[in-house]
Amino acid sequence: MIDFTYLYDKHIDNLFAFGSRFSSDREMIKDCIQDVFVKLYTKKDNLDNVENIDSYLYVSLRNRINDEYRRNIRLCDKEINDTDMKKVAEADAFAQEKHERQQVLTATVEQFFDKLSPRQQQIINLYYIEQRKYDDICQIMGINYQSVRNLMHRSIMRLRSLAETVDMAV
Repeated sequence: MIDFTYLYDKHIDNLFAFGSRFSSDREMIKDCIQDVFVKLYTKKDNLDNVENIDSYLYVSLRNRINDEYRRNIRLCDKEINDTDMKKVAEADAFAQEKHERQQVLTATVEQFFDKLSPRQQQIINLYYIEQRKYDDICQIMGINYQSVRNLMHRSIMRLRSLAETVDMAV
C-alpha cells in the first residue's frame, strides 16, 4: 500500500520544477500534477506492475501536460472570429444564390422538355436520365438504330433552339 501523503510531499516540488520546463503556466502545471495524483489514487489497485514510481509520476505528468496542450489547441482552432463569421455568411449567401439559379435553370429546362414531342421526351429520358445505351433504346422504343440516332439528334437540336430564345446567364 502506498502512502500518498508521503509520496505527494516527497515529489511535489520536483514535479513542479519538471512541469515548469514544459510550460510557464503555473496553474496549469499545478492542475496537471493534481490530476496525476488523482489518477494514481483511483488506479492504485493496478499499480502493482509499476516498478519505479518516480519515473511513473514524471512520465504521467509529461503526458498530462501534452494532453492539456492538445486540448487547448483544439479549443483555439474552434474559436470563431468575425472574419470567419463573415466568410460563413458569404458562403451561405453564395450557396443560396447558386441554389436559386439552379432552380430557375431546372424550371426552364422542364419547360423546354414539355415542348418536345412525347417520343423526343422518351428518348431524352431513356438516354440522359436512365442512362441507357442506343441498343437498349432501340429495343424499348421498337425502332432501328439509325432512327434512334436521328430522333436523339432532332431532340437535342430542338432543345438548343428553345434555349437560344432565353438568356440563360448562369
